[in-house]
Amino acid sequence: MDGTILVADDDRTIRTVLTQALTRAGCKVHATSSLVTLMRWVEEGKGDLVISDVMMPDGNGLDQLPLIAEQRPGLPVIVISAQNTIMTAIQATEADAYDYLPKPFDLPDLMKRAARALEVKRRAPAPRTEASRDTGEDLPLVGRTPGMQAIYRLVARVMNADLPILITGESGTGKSLIARAIHDLSDRRTLPFVVASGSDLAQMEGPAALISRVRNGTLLFDEVGDLNEDAQARIVRMLDSFTDNAPRIMATSQADLALKLDQGMFRSDLYYRLGGVSLAVPSLRERVEDIPLLAGHFFARAERDGLPSRKFTPQGLELVRAYSWPGNVRQLENTIRRLSITGGEEEIGRAEVEVVLGNQPAIEPLTGGGNSEKLSASIEKHLRRYFDLHGGQLPPPGLYQRILREVELPLLAIALDATGGNQAKCADLLGINRNTLRKKITDLDIRVTRRRKLM
Repeated sequence: MDGTILVADDDRTIRTVLTQALTRAGCKVHATSSLVTLMRWVEEGKGDLVISDVMMPDGNGLDQLPLIAEQRPGLPVIVISAQNTIMTAIQATEADAYDYLPKPFDLPDLMKRAARALEVKRRAPAPRTEASRDTGEDLPLVGRTPGMQAIYRLVARVMNADLPILITGESGTGKSLIARAIHDLSDRRTLPFVVASGSDLAQMEGPAALISRVRNGTLLFDEVGDLNEDAQARIVRMLDSFTDNAPRIMATSQADLALKLDQGMFRSDLYYRLGGVSLAVPSLRERVEDIPLLAGHFFARAERDGLPSRKFTPQGLELVRAYSWPGNVRQLENTIRRLSITGGEEEIGRAEVEVVLGNQPAIEPLTGGGNSEKLSASIEKHLRRYFDLHGGQLPPPGLYQRILREVELPLLAIALDATGGNQAKCADLLGINRNTLRKKITDLDIRVTRRRKLM
C-alpha cells in the first residue's frame, strides 16, 4: 500500500493504532483530533485518502464531505462512526463517502478497504438534501452488529435503484419498517406507498385497483409467501404489464420462499421477479449486542411522548439480553413501552424485568443457556414442522446429511467467532481434533477472521 493518509478521530488510541498499522503497510500518515486541522490539510492538497470519525469535538465529519468533494474531487473518504444507525450509513452514502465502517471496526478489514480506496478514483459528489437529512431519524433501525450494518449499506446503495427488493425475516424484525424507510429515503418519497395484502389480490380487478393507487410510487406485497396460487398469478400478470412509469416493487416474507419453491408452493416466475435484491433481516436473538442500543432508542421515544425517564440497571439489562425475544424488535418495543408506563423508580432492576417477561412467551428460559433436553425439544419441533410442510409426503432423500449440515455449520461458525478465529481454542472448545476442525471449515466453506476490536 502506498500513499498519504489523513486520519481524523478524537480517540487517541484509534489514532495511534491506525497510524502504526498504516505506516507498517507503507503509507505516510497525518493524524489529528480536529476537523479544522483535517480541512486545512485537505485545502493544502495533502493526502490521498481520508479516514474520519463522525462525531468530533469541533464538528460533524459527515458535514465536511461535500466541502472535501468540492475542494478535492478525487479524494476518497472512509467514514468510521460509533453512531450505528441506518441514517449514518445512508448519510455517508448520500454525501458520497467512499466507504463506511461502524465502530468497533475490524482493523484488517479497514486496511483492505483503505488499500482499495487508494487504487480507485472517487465519483462525482451527490449533494445531500434536507429531506434526506431529516427523514427517518425516529426509525428503530439501530444496530452495530455486522448483520445490521450490512443491511444499512445495501439499503443506502439500492434505495434509488429500479430493482425489486425482497425482505425476509421473522415476524417483528422490522421488514415492513425497512421497506418504508427505503421508500421514504428514495427519490420516490413524495409518491404513494401502497401495501398490498392477500385481500387486495383476491379479486380479478384487484391488481388494476392497486396500480391506480400506487401510480409510479412504491408497491409492497406484504407476506408474499402466504399468498395463494391465484394471487401469485395475478401479481405475475401485473408485473408483466408494467411500462416505463412502473412503481417500485418490494415484498416481505416470513416464509422461506426457496423452500416453498422446492415444494411447489410458490411460483418460480414470481420468485425470480421479486428477488432483484434480497435483504435478510436477522432476528433479535442473532443481534443481542444491539439490545442496549434499541432499548435506549425506545426509552428516549417514550420520554418524548411524556412518559417517565427510565433505564435498566446492569442486572436488569443482563436479563433482557438473556431473553429469547420470539417477537423480536416489536416485542422489545412493546415491553419497554410497558415498563415506561407502569414503572416507578428511574432504574429498572432484575426483579421488575422478571415480572414483565415472566408472563411472555419465550423460546428459551430467561436465564438463557437451556439444557440438552430443551434444545432437543426445540429441534424436534422444527423437524416435525419440516415434515408437516410436505403435506403427508416424505421429504426429499438425503435428509440426514442435510440436517447435520444445518446444525454443524452455525455451531462451527459461532464457536470460531467466540474464540476470535483461533482454531486451536475452537477445537478445544468443541472437543474435536484441530485437523478435523480444519477439514470441516474447508468442507463447509466457513470464513475465518481473526478480529482485533477497537472502541
